Amino acid sequence: MTTTFERLRAILVKDYQQAPVSLTLDAPLEGLGIDSLGLAELLFNVEDEFKLTLTSESESVPLLTVGDVVRYIDDLIAAQHGGDAQAGVAVAPTSRAP
Repeated sequence: MTTTFERLRAILVKDYQQAPVSLTLDAPLEGLGIDSLGLAELLFNVEDEFKLTLTSESESVPLLTVGDVVRYIDDLIAAQHGGDAQAGVAVAPTSRAP
């Protein structure tokens, strides 16, 4: 099963030309070159990819890191789809020692 993080990472790689290695849960959006306008665009892409409807509360949720966006998506999925099976699993793969 594909995790929320993996799906978001695919969006960021495809639409924002981000290197997958730079996309960790603690990566700041600003550090990835995603400003407030870019975040709005990202959230529209998230709506389409995850079949979600953003609420007016979206503007008040602080989304500063990739992990914040993953948690936000998971919360929306749980609220709108009753905790659909593809929600959750917001855990990024851990780096492996050589």
